[in-house]
Amino acid sequence: MPVDKISDSVLAAQAYRQGAKALEKPGFDKTADVSFKDFLSNSVQDATQTLRAGERASAQAVTGKAELADVVQAVSSAEITLQTIVAIRDRLIGAYQDIMRMPI
Repeated sequence: MPVDKISDSVLAAQAYRQGAKALEKPGFDKTADVSFKDFLSNSVQDATQTLRAGERASAQAVTGKAELADVVQAVSSAEITLQTIVAIRDRLIGAYQDIMRMPI
């Protein structure tokens, strides 16, 4: 299997896992209808919080106020989140380009 297909599979699995985590949060009503807009909005907010947590952990590491394991975990989470966002963006752009190439 080509390397890019493997990384796409890994990123897809990570995106699925993050979506599943969002559904398992306390207070999330699985019986309620959730619009795609709300799901996307919540996912973006969660991604932003993860990226900011990585930045805060890095800043605390510089000042010596954080444990190395916590910093590594926060930065790794932020990196995975960023890779997932970039992969989704690339897929959306690819889908848009495919639509634009369709004959009328």
